[in-house]
Order: sequence, then structure tokens, then C-alpha cells
Amino acid sequence: MRTPHSQDGAGLTRLAGCAGWTLLAGLLVSALASSAGAAVPDAYQQMWDGVAGQIDEGIERHRKGDAVIEVVDADGQPVAGAALEIRQKTHDFLFGCNLFALGQLESPELNRKYEEAFARINNFATLPFYWRELEPEDGRPRFAEGSPPIWRRPPPDQLVKWCRARGITAKGHALMYAKTMFMPDWIKPDDPQRLKTLAQRHMSQIAERYGRDIAVWDVVNEELPRLAHPQQWHAVPDDYLAWCFQEAGRLFPKNATLMINDGINQSHVTTDQYEKLVRGLLQRQVRVEGIGIQFHTSRGAMLSGKVYAPSHMLAVYEQLGRLGLPLYITEITVPGVGENGPAEQATIVANLYRLWFSTPAMAGVTWWNLADGTAYRNENAALGGLLDKDMNPKPAYQALDQLINHQWKTNLTVKTDAQGRAQFRGFYGGYKAQVTLRNRVQDFEVHVAKGASATYRLVLKKH
Repeated sequence: MRTPHSQDGAGLTRLAGCAGWTLLAGLLVSALASSAGAAVPDAYQQMWDGVAGQIDEGIERHRKGDAVIEVVDADGQPVAGAALEIRQKTHDFLFGCNLFALGQLESPELNRKYEEAFARINNFATLPFYWRELEPEDGRPRFAEGSPPIWRRPPPDQLVKWCRARGITAKGHALMYAKTMFMPDWIKPDDPQRLKTLAQRHMSQIAERYGRDIAVWDVVNEELPRLAHPQQWHAVPDDYLAWCFQEAGRLFPKNATLMINDGINQSHVTTDQYEKLVRGLLQRQVRVEGIGIQFHTSRGAMLSGKVYAPSHMLAVYEQLGRLGLPLYITEITVPGVGENGPAEQATIVANLYRLWFSTPAMAGVTWWNLADGTAYRNENAALGGLLDKDMNPKPAYQALDQLINHQWKTNLTVKTDAQGRAQFRGFYGGYKAQVTLRNRVQDFEVHVAKGASATYRLVLKKH
């Protein structure tokens, strides 16, 4: 696929005009839809075409940076005319999925395919810390590998080990989720002071064991639904939300990201309430460092334009972004059930990910269940996976693979000028820079990061 830029002789990447961006954006989504056999309503397509230019401009502005590479010899002298091959290896932006089914499928082959598909498009994994299954018996948490198996709840030690071996950033979900259906049976639902004592122990044990290995945490999950429907939740102590974050802030290292997480309607419909909730924590100088936004949705409602129009979503993220915290789309389900389900799912997913990737405050996006058949209870009927039940890629997976591993990665070859310099514009992330001079090849690593130095000096070794 053509990339929306051109290169001059010195390797300086030039941004194409806005009209070109919009055209290419439309071609990209249309190509993905065509390959999936999708036929979406005209009104839906027009709605997204109307923001395509804005989305492309946002991606170019917020996800890429200009970089200068200086190649010098061992004596510090510029090396002119060296061939410089730039290949992006990693993303700074977090593309994720929950890892709840790791090692739990019916055969070694299915488990292998699940792992390979996960690692190909994701650098971020959500690990389950639901209290009910983490500690089904009082005082006997299931942290260690070899713990009694529970479906969709592999032991955290196993998951952390897997992520570390693959360079995948881990996220814990969730430290406190006091909805009764997710709480252990041995914790009484009507004793808030006892809950507080047990929660202190619970968070302390988790922080001690995983505080150094898991970078991001949902500290409190679904606080606005708890306030709206307290009868479905355990009774909690006074000032519960702030207390949870204060306790987590005391227990977890400073480099951990402590997040609040709430539902799709709370984020996109009652946005003012969510903003007020977070702002209240910040005004009290409570350590909250990320805003989580769930996105379990209906395919039909999205195609009809009745919910979550792109212009509305962009406005919501701008509003929440003004709080000064990174935003994360934490749980995504777009159903794929029905005759045209997989194709329509792919079209919607490509549009959504492009919009989220363009949003300046957005730091990560997490699909929920990677494969059909791995969801929670009757949610499997929606067929909301990116893989089918046999772990084969669906069109939505292929669309994300095209975006994450092709469209949104920078790869080019340039030559250094008389000053030993070459310039390029690339997506934020880690790169391999290979220098070839007089048939001699040397490899380097560079990292194009937002807000960091944009000049990288590569010193060639002597022969």
C-alpha cells in the first residue's frame, strides 16, 4: 500500500496535502472493507468520510515526529554517502487485548495460534485480578503458576512471565471492583469496615508481588455504575474512591500508572459526571494518572449512526483530555455475529482505531476478547473476537494488522548528506538503523519519542 508521503533526495519526508490525506484515508478503509466483503450503509460511510481528513491530520501531528540521524566515524568525522536503512520495530502507542485465555484452550495447537496472533498485533496485555477468582478461599490467593485452573483467570505469575519474555507491557485489571458478582463469597456484602480491612491486605499483597512487573493498573473499576446502582455492589467505606487511590498510591511504585476505569455510556453520554469525578480526585491531589474508557457496543447502532458518531467521540475525548491525563480505551467489543457480521465488524474497527490513534490525549487502545468463544458467559453469542473459535484471523484482525504493522510503521532507506546527516519523519517507537558504507554493515537502535531529542548520533566502529 502506498504511504501518504514522498521523499526528497536527502531523505526528508514531506507531508502530502490534506486532500491527499483524506483520499488515502478513504482508500485505506475502503480497501479493508472490500477485502472483507463489507457493504455498510451510505449514511455511515459519509459520516466517517466527513472526519477522515481531521483523523489523518491528527495521526500525522500526534503520532509522528521528525528525526535527524548523524553518522560519524570513530574519530567523530561526518560520514557522507552512507546508506541508512530505517526499520521500525516497536510502537510507543499501546495496542492491547486481555490475556485471559492464555494456555486455556482445548489443544496445544489452539494455544500456539492464540499466542502468535496476540503477540503479532499487541504490545499491551490486560491481566485479570478479579478478586472472586484470584482469592476464592480466604488467605489463599491464586498467584503462582500451577494454581488450580479457573477459566479466563490464569494465575498472574504465568501471565507476567509470558509478557516479560515478549516485551509486552502488562496491565492489572482491577485492584478494586466491588460489584457483588465479582467479589469472593467469603466477603460479606454488608460490612464496609471489614471490606476496607480486607482490601488493604488485598492491595498490599498484589503491590508487593507485582508492583515492579506490572506497569499499569485499573485501581477502581466502574465507580459511576456503583453510585447509580449500589444494590448490585458490596457496601463500601466512606470516601471509597479516593481511599482506594490513596492506598494504591502509597503501595505502588512511582513509575506505575494508576487509572480509573468506567463504562462506555459513563464516558460518552454522561461525560460531565465522569469528568467531575476525576476532577474531584485531582483537586484533592489524589494520585490518579490515567482515564479508562470502555467501549462494548452494538454493531447495528453504530452503523445506523444512532450512537457514538465520530464527531461526538472526538468532542468527548477533547473534553476528557483537558483534565491533563492520558486516555485509554480499555475494553472494546464490536460484535461480529450475523451474515455480514465479520465484514461490518472489520469496517467499524478500522474506523474506530484510526480515530483513537488520532486523538492527542490517547495513550492506548485495548480490544477485549481476542477470540470468539473466550468471552464472559453469554457474551460469546456476540462473536466479538478478532479471531474465530479456531484461532484463525477474522477480517477485523487483518484490518488491525494492516494498520498497526504496515500503515503505522515507518520503513525507509536514505543516504547521508555531506554533513553525514539524514532526516526522516516517523511514528513514535523503536527503530533499527542499519548503516552500510563500502560494503560494511553496522546496526544501531534509535528511539523516536514524543518530546525527546530528535537528533541521534551513530558512531561507526573502526575496521
